[in-house]
Amino acid sequence: MTDKRNHHMPNVAIIGAGCSGLTTLKNLLQAQVGEVTCFEQNDQIGGNWLFSEKESHSSVCETTHIISSKKLSSFHDFPMPEDYPDYPSHQQVWKYFHDYATHFDLFPHIRFSTPVIEAKLQEDNKWALQLGTGEIIIFDYLIVANGHHSKPRIPEELAAFKGELIHSHLYKTNKPFYEKRVLVVGAGNSGCDCAVEISRVANYTAISLRNPQYIIPKFFLGQPTDTFNKGMTWLPRFIANPLRKLALFIQVGKYKDYGLPEPRFAVTKVHPTLNSELLYKIRHGKVIPMTGIKKIENKKVFFNDGKQETFDTIIAATGYKISFPFFHKDFIDWEEENKIPLYLRMFHPDYKNLIFIGLLQPQGAVWPLSDYQAQLAAKYISQKWKPKGNLKELAEKDAREISKEFLAAKRHTIEVHYHSFLGKLKKELGKNKLETA
Repeated sequence: MTDKRNHHMPNVAIIGAGCSGLTTLKNLLQAQVGEVTCFEQNDQIGGNWLFSEKESHSSVCETTHIISSKKLSSFHDFPMPEDYPDYPSHQQVWKYFHDYATHFDLFPHIRFSTPVIEAKLQEDNKWALQLGTGEIIIFDYLIVANGHHSKPRIPEELAAFKGELIHSHLYKTNKPFYEKRVLVVGAGNSGCDCAVEISRVANYTAISLRNPQYIIPKFFLGQPTDTFNKGMTWLPRFIANPLRKLALFIQVGKYKDYGLPEPRFAVTKVHPTLNSELLYKIRHGKVIPMTGIKKIENKKVFFNDGKQETFDTIIAATGYKISFPFFHKDFIDWEEENKIPLYLRMFHPDYKNLIFIGLLQPQGAVWPLSDYQAQLAAKYISQKWKPKGNLKELAEKDAREISKEFLAAKRHTIEVHYHSFLGKLKKELGKNKLETA
């Protein structure tokens, strides 16, 4: 066992070298908090933005483009290149992360092909990390940045299907679905992308929606949709929400005209689905909208509205469980939880030297928020900032706010409003220890 503790400065372990892990590493090194080591299970950076057709890790699919515009998807001190399109491809996003890591000289501090098998809090309040190499190393702080798109959630009722059943986690390209009959379950961003791409090669493509969903085009009046929405963040909600609905109606009309259920709630109450092609595909008969599933017999699927169809393949675009395979289940297990009590989606009320970065689902890009979370983590570890008030109460308050702001659903367990949450982080970064003590 190696004790990496420094007598003068703490040493910190980061799990994951995806977008959140990279910006955490950069900000901690920049703040000179102590010795920092990032552990990455893959042989490259990027996390799920590292495309691979293998099943080794969760990755984007072959045709993925981001759903937030480049202007609102950049680290605060490292803008995306001017020649990037409004919605960069996954190749461009990965290159952006690689350039970021190169610019800030992060690679010497990353241990690649080194999974963390177990992270255990010891009696002396230090973290013992057991690595895939067989090593056990001791750290003062543990920062978890492993993402939340790695353990698929598949509804039990789909298990009755006797054809091919896969999660969108395993979807990489539309080639395997040539001339097949395919049902996509779920109309989130992954589900809509799968349906659109598969419809190009399949004989029959359907998408099943259990609940109403806003399908939002990526552009409005020639501008990225998130840019348009940003302009309304300063308006009172009673004005902004009707304006958003009106703008959406001008773009798409009524959802029932596409065979889709009509949402009866504000656009901001759910995680947005941005897709400019699905509605087009529906109106061209290439993707057939279906209601929720009532039952499945063999390869036949019976829907709630009485329709029934036979399929070769079902793709479950049904989200993910929040998973930490390196924690013992008795320590932290949030896979089935409806509420995750973390202050600022970062700080655990019971473990003062455990910090989560990027464990949030914003209505926008994750990594700009992770950037500011990481800056705050650096101030916290450097003892230049600490939370004001009881941490447990603050964490519970944040969890209640999510329950209030969004519809009850597993997909909203860690949901945040991008701009208001960013404002909270910036406000805390503007404080020092004396002001918050």
